Amino acid sequence: MTNVVSLMGTLMHEVGAAWLMTTLAPTPFMVAMVQTASTFPFFLLALPAGALADIIDRRRLLLMTQTWMLTASIVLGVLTVAGMTTPLVLLVLTFFLALGAAVNAPSWQAVIPELVERSELPAAIAIGSVGFNLARAVGPVIGGLIVAALGPGITFILNGASFLGVVVVLKQWKKAQRTSTLKEERMVSAMRAGIRYIRHAPEVRAVLIHTMFFSFFCSPLWAFLPIVSKEYLGLGSSGYGILLGFFGFGALLGAPFLPFLRERFSLNLVVLFASNIFALVMAAMANLHSFIFLAIVMIAGGMVWLILISTLIAVVQSVIPSWVRGRVLSVHMLTFFGGLAGGSALFGFIAGLAGISLTLNVVAGCLVIATVITRKYKLVSGEGLDLNPSMHWPSLVVSCQPDLDEGPVLVVVEYHIDPKRSPEFTDSMRSLKTIRRRDGAIRWNLFHDLTDPGHYIESYIVESWGEHLRQHERITVADREVEKNVFSFHLDGEPPKVMHFLAEPFPVKNKKTDTAGSC
Repeated sequence: MTNVVSLMGTLMHEVGAAWLMTTLAPTPFMVAMVQTASTFPFFLLALPAGALADIIDRRRLLLMTQTWMLTASIVLGVLTVAGMTTPLVLLVLTFFLALGAAVNAPSWQAVIPELVERSELPAAIAIGSVGFNLARAVGPVIGGLIVAALGPGITFILNGASFLGVVVVLKQWKKAQRTSTLKEERMVSAMRAGIRYIRHAPEVRAVLIHTMFFSFFCSPLWAFLPIVSKEYLGLGSSGYGILLGFFGFGALLGAPFLPFLRERFSLNLVVLFASNIFALVMAAMANLHSFIFLAIVMIAGGMVWLILISTLIAVVQSVIPSWVRGRVLSVHMLTFFGGLAGGSALFGFIAGLAGISLTLNVVAGCLVIATVITRKYKLVSGEGLDLNPSMHWPSLVVSCQPDLDEGPVLVVVEYHIDPKRSPEFTDSMRSLKTIRRRDGAIRWNLFHDLTDPGHYIESYIVESWGEHLRQHERITVADREVEKNVFSFHLDGEPPKVMHFLAEPFPVKNKKTDTAGSC
């Protein structure tokens, strides 16, 4: 409930900021820049924020970001009430507020699987979306009324106050402690690990591609709705808020359809049709300059928006393990808000030259084309995957314990198989290669013995000893099944032989200091 109140405050703030800019600098570009200032920090800080969400205490990080956003909102509100807000001040403080939101978002999304069972995750995400859209249905209307009656500065102050409830709840939350025995990852290393995971996880890349196209080509709706409301429909701030309220109401209507659609249609079909309907929504927004018709269009837009966003978030949440959740979600948000920021700026500039109606019609056509392009990137459901840590790799017994930062480490696995089954074996190794690369290997190879057709060597390199030990904690129960399938080809009656080699740190000539490693 506190989150819904906070979201209402945020949406009231958005109404106040967009409307204030229409009075301070009423051009398509400047109004669109409010959207850009609100979304660009998500693009700027996504990777660091995701890494922080995975390597430090999420509760403490959330408390810090909520306090930051509270302060930024109150400052903007006080300046606006005092009549000291200029277009630059509005953009700068909107940017500062969005900085806190950008750092907050990955941690906030990442804690959802910690609060519910895996089987309940899609429902939890849908409920979160319903809460957001309940706030979207009510917040903009209240925001518009407050702007009309008291001015936009009051909406900024109320938004700041709305963060207080979240801070109180976070103070009371008793978070479970992490179980890893290794020291926390360093920021740069954690960011590299997150990028490496995404590069070698095709199911994640498919979600990101769909998200990128959707957010980029849907951004004009949010960027241009204030101007369409004011110039085409002659509405005041309350009317603009009511239109946003219809959009939120549509999202509430769309929520009950989510379970029905998930049961009866494929994820890819749901995303395809919802994207095309949203294209029609933008085309209608360009051509139907009537409040009643546009209100109906907003309801339809809200329905498909909730279906699309909830589906994409549920897919990405269901296919990633806990150790990298914050980083993957941060890149997902980077993709989403980067598309919104870039699309708002680009289409705002184009609309200043060609007009809003023409721009919206062209963008709607481009979104339809984008749905054709993205069809080859298939979305997969993570239902049935057990992504809990397997912890089945044995502890390594070494003659000398290396320092965690030493490396790189070469891991060699030796297989003896029936030569007749070589095609099956090499095909099964493709899935294992994905797991090795995704969980930390910077290089991977499978070698075939030219003198013995049934003798294979798998080798992979990890950047440090500590990173290899993290591989032991990252492999999941689902990964274990892939590994068992590969090991079933081995003929010796025992698991394949695994060997570990640490790179020898050769001393630099003419250096008096000892550069040798600990082993």
